[in-house]
Amino acid sequence: MSTRDAYVEKLKSQLDAWNAEVDALEGRTRKAQAEAKAVYQAQIEALRARSEQAKLQLDLLRRASEDAWSEMRAGMEKAWDDMGEAVKAAASRFK
Repeated sequence: MSTRDAYVEKLKSQLDAWNAEVDALEGRTRKAQAEAKAVYQAQIEALRARSEQAKLQLDLLRRASEDAWSEMRAGMEKAWDDMGEAVKAAASRFK
């Protein structure tokens, strides 16, 4: 397995974990009171949009040439860090 393939797999695994966490947050939303539910639902929708954007970036990275993927890696890591922070922030608001 190449370095790029291993890197893409690592990112995919992280995205899958974040999506599972968002699913769990959505389950908590169903139990929340009406007012809080609207706030939680908006946060979940924002996380889902970010997840879709991350998925698109991951697909671009997967299909990039050897030269291009190494250049894209820094931007991808920044986007991944941002996604991770967004999931953590949302999870802390649901507690």
